[in-house]
Amino acid sequence: MTASPPGGPELPGGPEPPGPELPGPELPGPELPGPELPGPELASRLRAGDLSAAPAMLNMVESRAGQARAQTGALLAALSPAALGREAPAHIVGVTGPPGSGKSSLLSRLVAVWRAAERTVAVLAVDPTSRRSGGALLGDRARIEVDPRDRGVFIRSAAAGERLGGLAPATRAAASALAVAFDVVVIETVGVGQSETDVADVADTVVVVVQPGSGDVLQFLKAGIMEIPDIVVVTKSDLGRVASRALADLRTALTSLGAAGTAVLAVSCLAPPSGIAELAGALDAHRDGLDLPGRRLRARRMHALADFTVEHGERGLRALGGRREAERWLAEQERGLDVASLERALEQRADARAAAATGRTRSAPPA
Repeated sequence: MTASPPGGPELPGGPEPPGPELPGPELPGPELPGPELPGPELASRLRAGDLSAAPAMLNMVESRAGQARAQTGALLAALSPAALGREAPAHIVGVTGPPGSGKSSLLSRLVAVWRAAERTVAVLAVDPTSRRSGGALLGDRARIEVDPRDRGVFIRSAAAGERLGGLAPATRAAASALAVAFDVVVIETVGVGQSETDVADVADTVVVVVQPGSGDVLQFLKAGIMEIPDIVVVTKSDLGRVASRALADLRTALTSLGAAGTAVLAVSCLAPPSGIAELAGALDAHRDGLDLPGRRLRARRMHALADFTVEHGERGLRALGGRREAERWLAEQERGLDVASLERALEQRADARAAAATGRTRSAPPA
């Protein structure tokens, strides 16, 4: 009888063997002893344009260990506008759209255009979570075609987990950090729907990708998605009349929402591709017209509120007086505060409001 390997027999459905499994958020578990994760050191490397620091930074911000969270806070503080003396230079682009609309094919072509212009690119592809491994299920880094020898491109798939909003838990922090070292940072979100509009609170420019002939226009109108795009892209323009009809429907829908100025472009990713250079130009034009400090300021405040909500849940939001009241209060805070400082301020405000409410209850006369 063959002896079992150390640790007992291998059971079916166990952990995947090492290999091409895509990285996902670390599973909760005991914090292992060891040196502190070097948040400030990674920040220094990113500030110096060291793109090789990106994988270690992603591993840190995806970790749920308390030590890693503290180092992530130190990393973001070291990369904040107050520390940099300016906003991070990258163009942060959010790409969202229904599954199968051609987002990954579009990104393959866009990355090629950016690299031809010698711009470095980081892609954060948020995928559904594998029930078996906890990692990213679809693996957009495998579907986006790039030269594996090109060190100017970094692609990371992340599992969305149970987080609504279309973003993985670490996406906001990762995008902020990568924006210091790369020229373009792309966030590709999983699916599209009413609960998946958080990308608008992170990206400088939001692109909604639509497949012609799929009925997506009506779905967007029902879900309210058409309120968030800065640019709308119709893929598969090679379909001819069907694509032209989709373009007309989208422009009508945007006009009815008071957004007639939103760029609507048609592209084809089939060889030879068409419309890709025009899309890259539209992205640059949108960023050039932005109030970038104002957009990034809101992104930091929404980042802090999102992290607070993950940590304290709906009960924490109620202690702040609800989401709208929390957003109103954040808008009154100092512009130079980093994410960690804003989150601490939210916690202090929630504690103070809860204590005041308890005091009022105790002092109220008996009925």
